[in-house]
Amino acid sequence: MKKLSILGSTGSIGVNTLDIIERFRDKYEIVALSAGSNIQLLKEQIKKFNPKVVSVLNKPLAKKLREELDPLDIEILYGIEGTNRVATLPEINMVVSAIVGAAGLIPSVSAIEAHKNIALANKETLVMAGKIVMKEAKENGVTIFPIDSEHSAIFQSLLGHQKKDVKRIILTASGGPFLNCSREELANVTTQEALNHPIWEMGKKITIDSASLMNKGLEVIEARWLFDIPHEKIDVHIHPQSIVHSMVEYIDGSVVAQMGLPDMRGPISYALAYPERLPTELPSLNLLEIDKLTFDLPDDKRFPALRLAYRAVEEGGTMPAVLNAANEIAVEAFLNNKIGFTGIPHIIEQTMNSYKVKEINTIQDALEADSWARMKAKVLI
Repeated sequence: MKKLSILGSTGSIGVNTLDIIERFRDKYEIVALSAGSNIQLLKEQIKKFNPKVVSVLNKPLAKKLREELDPLDIEILYGIEGTNRVATLPEINMVVSAIVGAAGLIPSVSAIEAHKNIALANKETLVMAGKIVMKEAKENGVTIFPIDSEHSAIFQSLLGHQKKDVKRIILTASGGPFLNCSREELANVTTQEALNHPIWEMGKKITIDSASLMNKGLEVIEARWLFDIPHEKIDVHIHPQSIVHSMVEYIDGSVVAQMGLPDMRGPISYALAYPERLPTELPSLNLLEIDKLTFDLPDDKRFPALRLAYRAVEEGGTMPAVLNAANEIAVEAFLNNKIGFTGIPHIIEQTMNSYKVKEINTIQDALEADSWARMKAKVLI
């Protein structure tokens, strides 16, 4: 039986992961959960899965949870120390890293240093410090299994092939809710419109990133490190139907693609069970019912966030951490109606333009760049 900790259990990925685990109780045991402030949902998860350890955002929430769960025998922790404990418990085999944003970096690295295999949904871990994280994983004998549908598709499309034969990786993107909007229309979109994704059900931050195509930019950087492929060999195609989750083209002209209906439980179950597959009973893809599959190039004039991500990975060093931090601050400002939708890439670009790239040799280098960019972006807003 595989024993798991889930970082970010009350988020979209965490909830879907627990849905899979509930169906396969004979294969998986939940040892520990970490969450933010949604303690009502966490309470339900605790009662259903009976973890030994849980962690929440802060001390007041931990106190409240302890009072509401009394007399259950469970260790309740809080803060980064609590999350790190959840990530490093001796008895666990795998950590599902599903915390949103830069907050996922430290516990993911802690899990790797504790020799835990990672099912990775937190792309920021590799965006901010991919070079260091992959080096640590190799040195600690850790395998990182991607949960993102695109990276899971690439992982599957690379199996049985040699890396030297890869010509390029093609990440697909739905294009989000504003695929056909003009620049003038994009300047006036509302937060509610931006949160109305046509295909995927995700958390607020990732949904906004999908609408701006920053999510795809972050995935380019993640893929560069996860698969050790130069960014020049990573392309993005707009694919509104979200059936082809990504592709790998080989030097002989062959293209291997992974397809399926858009449901995160597919890549989650694959990461949990690899090299096996679970009989999830998810709906089957019926290509006869699909009207058409279309592909197009992204428009970086209307969606400059993708261009900024390529710039960040090209400049290298600490710049991807700056890109990510500025984006998190700008998205938060947009969600709070402090800036417009097109203000998001504007704030990011201004922040990047103000920064002098440094080499990244330690996790602390990434954290310092992150902190600087957050302060700078807040000033610009």
